[in-house]
Amino acid sequence: MPGNLPPESASFVGRESELGLLDRLLSERRLITLTGVGGVGKSRLALRAAAAAGRGLRDGVWWVELSPLRDPALLTAAVAHAVGLADRSPRPLDEELCAWMADKELLLVLDTCEHLVARCRHLLGELLQSAPGLTVLITSREPLGSPGEEVVEVRPLPCEGPGSDALALFRARALTATPRAAAAFEDPRRTAIAAELCRRLDGIPLALELAGARMRRWTLEQMAERIGRRFDVLTDGRSALAPRHRTMRTAIGWSHELCEPLERLLWARLSVFTGDFDAAAARAVCAGGPLSASRVERALAGLVAKSVVRCTEERGAGTRYRMLDTIREYGHDWLGELGESEVVADRHAHWYAALSQAADRGWLGPDQVDWYRRMTAEHAQLRTALEHLLGSDPVAALEMAGALWFHWFACGHVHEGRAFLERALGTTLPAGAAYNQALWALGLTALLQGDLVTARRIGAECAKGAAHLADPERELRAAYLHAVSLLMPGDPVRALTLAGPRARAGHGGRTSGAGWLLCKLATGYALCDLRRFDEAAQEALSLREACVELGERWLRAYADYILAVAALGLGDHGESARHVRAMLSGKRLLGDRFGIALGLDVLAAAVAGLGDGELAARLLGTGHAWWRTVGRPQMGGSPSLTALRDQGERQARAAIGDAAYETAFRCGAAAPTG
Repeated sequence: MPGNLPPESASFVGRESELGLLDRLLSERRLITLTGVGGVGKSRLALRAAAAAGRGLRDGVWWVELSPLRDPALLTAAVAHAVGLADRSPRPLDEELCAWMADKELLLVLDTCEHLVARCRHLLGELLQSAPGLTVLITSREPLGSPGEEVVEVRPLPCEGPGSDALALFRARALTATPRAAAAFEDPRRTAIAAELCRRLDGIPLALELAGARMRRWTLEQMAERIGRRFDVLTDGRSALAPRHRTMRTAIGWSHELCEPLERLLWARLSVFTGDFDAAAARAVCAGGPLSASRVERALAGLVAKSVVRCTEERGAGTRYRMLDTIREYGHDWLGELGESEVVADRHAHWYAALSQAADRGWLGPDQVDWYRRMTAEHAQLRTALEHLLGSDPVAALEMAGALWFHWFACGHVHEGRAFLERALGTTLPAGAAYNQALWALGLTALLQGDLVTARRIGAECAKGAAHLADPERELRAAYLHAVSLLMPGDPVRALTLAGPRARAGHGGRTSGAGWLLCKLATGYALCDLRRFDEAAQEALSLREACVELGERWLRAYADYILAVAALGLGDHGESARHVRAMLSGKRLLGDRFGIALGLDVLAAAVAGLGDGELAARLLGTGHAWWRTVGRPQMGGSPSLTALRDQGERQARAAIGDAAYETAFRCGAAAPTG
């Protein structure tokens, strides 16, 4: 099944009637909202229901976690990224997302919407109107108030009786904490104590999970006595909170009191993280005072054991940690009481700013794929850090946004990157190396969106700034930007003048720097456009050798692409196919959708030249599907590359006929792009 549903973090208990209701509603209604108090299990229920409903949907189920998102303006970008739309068009992203979903048959799940209700209501209104095959399931503490919205209140688990769902969940979590807990549920008298404990906790799943985790250290009787005393003190009716909200806060507060002092301090400080994080970040951000760096991991392990923090293993990202929103909110309140909100938020932001600088330095090297995976995993934290720095340290925000050029340019975050860069550039004086770097990064985002006038203007401005700084590397980067902004609409001669061998020699600079390598890439493209294929191949071979020596993959794959185009131009279709397959292998490693779309079209042309019209048609169909995910027309590069793709189509049609071509093309277009 296509989609990105997260794995269930623990066994699922009960909810048969709710799942039955949702199964029916998801087949009849288009917008269903699960509401309820924090900790009641809305997300778990949505995940289980979505997994069941998605089996019959052609385009699957796509999960968008919104709890880390604070800026409503980034909602569309978050949804687009989750569903695989790495849009690079200059049109508003809302329009592109609507167009992309128009013919889809899918279920979209927006998890934790209460802080973005107005923006969610607006976006979903547009999407549901544009895409008749779209169904939306959301979780929120309050309804959206949208026309046609079906609101389902998620209630706590039933507590009555020895076989209640609440008791089953409590038992399951207690056994997870320690196998010794089994004895507590074998005696009817003790089972009755457990059932009463579940009743005192109102059957709220998160409260039951926190209580179950305590069975690692306490007997059932000790727990019932202690939680009973706390509830007697804190649920005396004076709180303004509704009973279930009060129960949840009381249960969390009880768990908080039972933590060791350093665990409580870590809990508070971890609340600055939005989304998941790793142990290195926890040490760097949360250490200080009595909580030394060496003690952070021990305290973190204690919070995991108490179910305050959840721990997962993610492919390519290693061990990651996260707090549920309700628990994080409680910790954030305590952080404010400690007077540490600003200092810990500053520490968080500067840690991720330093990580961005390290990733920038390591991008053109053997760890590139690892950096891609790590920065992709840290995306929510990067966003949070940038938001904080824009308000507290504009210079640091500018440096961080510019250092993330590869994240915006090569990793599919063009719209978001452009927005952050424009904000950062607008808060600082237009001078200095950091400003020049951020301006160049902005030009790259404009280039990818096809906003060539802006890219050309920025390229010229960057060149002036780099000359003033007497920095050859920045001059080369500016030359690349300016050259490609001319090359894409069809002026390879001027592009070659700006980025070719003579221009590079005039600038000087490191031949292993990003500017030099990017200029070689632009040169290869320009020479292909000029049909100087032998020269293009030599330039691409030189670029590829440099990338191999560095251990770099992203530019190396584009060198393979130029070699494929050059071989095609020279009539060697087999050699072209070999190079483009190498290119596609590299692009898949780095999730470069634009590169994959380019490569598939050239591979189709090579295969058509070899006489396999059916495979060429399927490849063109698959390429069409990938082009849709970047929001750009096919062959978004130069006119000569558009002609190359058209040539492949003509050859394929001639080989197998129009009817067979259309059938094979449709088959290819149905291929997954995840």
